[in-house]
Amino acid sequence: MTAQTETTGPVTTVYKVSGMSCGHCEGAVSGEISEISGVSSVTAVAKTGEVTVVSATPLDDEAVRAAVDEAGYELAGKA
Repeated sequence: MTAQTETTGPVTTVYKVSGMSCGHCEGAVSGEISEISGVSSVTAVAKTGEVTVVSATPLDDEAVRAAVDEAGYELAGKA
């Protein structure tokens, strides 16, 4: 019997962030979240309040919350 390992690709998670209203807001949130280890891309959209994060593995919600807080906004949860 051979053991099989599951290969998984990048993980995409969408978060809701309150308080974003412009491009500067999007940049601030994206910049902080992209500093989290394993994050490969971040797309923040102020109009919808959604932040799409692509990472190598699922992120710790508290790490994301801390990054959003550092940017001056509030993480409302996952979309």
